[in-house]
Amino acid sequence: MTYFTVAGLQLVLSGDNNLEVIRREVSGLKRRMPAVQMVMLGELSLFGPSLKHAAALGGEVEQALCDIARENEMWLIPGSFFEQDGGKIYNMTPVINPAGEIVRRYRKMFPFCPYEEGITPGTEFVTFDVPDVGRFGVLICYDMWFPETTRSLVSEGAEFILHPTMTNTVDRDAELAIARANAAMNQCYFMDINVAGDYGVGRSIVCGPGGEVIHEAGCGREVILIDVDLDHVRQVRERGWHGTGQTLKSFRDSDISYPIYQGGGNKTDYLNSLGPLKKPGR
Repeated sequence: MTYFTVAGLQLVLSGDNNLEVIRREVSGLKRRMPAVQMVMLGELSLFGPSLKHAAALGGEVEQALCDIARENEMWLIPGSFFEQDGGKIYNMTPVINPAGEIVRRYRKMFPFCPYEEGITPGTEFVTFDVPDVGRFGVLICYDMWFPETTRSLVSEGAEFILHPTMTNTVDRDAELAIARANAAMNQCYFMDINVAGDYGVGRSIVCGPGGEVIHEAGCGREVILIDVDLDHVRQVRERGWHGTGQTLKSFRDSDISYPIYQGGGNKTDYLNSLGPLKKPGR
């Protein structure tokens, strides 16, 4: 067995600077539960959904987060924050190792358009390896509504999907179903951590590689601590969940050529007939 201890922090946060709150929460978690090896927060945990605190790439905000990871000797996925780079703004989360080094940066590929205005989509899938444990992949919020994102990470070997989110809308039940479906279809762990309070309804979820619910949180502040076994993922992919479907192998062995993925197939006559992406009016 390859156990790895991951904590999700579902926090009640403000729409302003939450950096010191996050520092206290992470440090307090490490003191109480020293076995924790990785911690993740919800989307836009640092400064909320306003663009006014958009931070410079590689600037003081990232350095402060690196300090938190190094001081507590743990992997840190700090939700996300708006990042300025070359005149563009991205919704970005850094992946920080226990030495306080940024090993990857993930930029949200599907901003929640037409509502998340002014955000440039990212273009690069991000996976990273935890030595002697396994491979992790990162998505942010609306990304998971598009099955190609999780499948792409898993095709690169991801065994655990880290998914910070910020949801306070009526579709949270749908998101829980999507998280379970992504886990089952891709035979991976899927950890979806929401925020609570004014900006999120909570109800974070952790799913196993059969789509089973390991934990579903309530609506308030909650520390979600799980021991994951990535050898279990490998067994499920080899033998099927409880000896049932070996979906990744079947996908690999299929000779089907999907028209939608051939040369801009997402621009079909039918999809174009749906009209522009815009906010509904009266």
